[in-house]
Amino acid sequence: MAVDYGALKKGGFMRQKQKDNFSMRLRVVAGRVTAEQLKAVYDIANRFGKGYVHLTARQGIEIPFIRLQDLDEVKKALVDGGLEQGACGARVRTVTACQGSAICPNGLIETQELADKLDARYFGKDLPHKFKLGITGCKNNCLKAEENDLGIKGGMWPTYSQDACTYCGLCAAVCPTDAIIVDKEAKELTFDSDKCVACGRCVVSCPTGAWQGQKGYVLSFGGNFGNNLKFGEELLPIIFDEDKLFAVVDATIAFFQEYGHASERFSKTLARVGMDKLRHYLEGVVQ
Repeated sequence: MAVDYGALKKGGFMRQKQKDNFSMRLRVVAGRVTAEQLKAVYDIANRFGKGYVHLTARQGIEIPFIRLQDLDEVKKALVDGGLEQGACGARVRTVTACQGSAICPNGLIETQELADKLDARYFGKDLPHKFKLGITGCKNNCLKAEENDLGIKGGMWPTYSQDACTYCGLCAAVCPTDAIIVDKEAKELTFDSDKCVACGRCVVSCPTGAWQGQKGYVLSFGGNFGNNLKFGEELLPIIFDEDKLFAVVDATIAFFQEYGHASERFSKTLARVGMDKLRHYLEGVVQ
């Protein structure tokens, strides 16, 4: 009986060097695995593998040395253990995310719930090439958003009220881009919005509430950490509405489907058709 290796790879079974052996990738969303799922992983690795797992760079779990003749039993064990197969090939991959504002004191957005929504909406969608989504909760950028085809980063856009300001200079001291300059003697503050990276540190540090902020999503497009390294570019202002965020993700994936060539990463598509083409495409969505 012929083996459809392409279908197996699409479902997370990647061929090893060893004949008829596969490294099985599991579907792990936002790096979160329950204790019960870990028990199932332990059992499958011992029963069907060689008693160990590999933790991938994208928060995934792979179980090596799954034999061809055991695939049906392994798939049943996955279902029984509350686990799912991962995705390989030219598809939307599992969404990665940090722990976000629910856990991390620095988090500006709730990342885990957002990752679940994105995964439910896009996981496994066929595209010209693999497509990676990554979410990081703040400008500390633990999940390296710009390395993804589409990266989402928590941000906070500040607004300044002169009446509440005492010109203490704390905001200028914590600003990582020198977007804020305070002259204590003259009691003057200048804010260069073009330099602002929406980190929110001025808002958090301000003792009088002169700085207020609105939390939102900073997006980057066209990142690639493969053979051709490229950081994603920010093409849009910070987005404050989740529905608008999903509209942008929908449009980005539709753009890749329309303009991408087979076996061409998103960054290559953008290099070929022009980043401005995507910018104009998305501006029509966010307006």
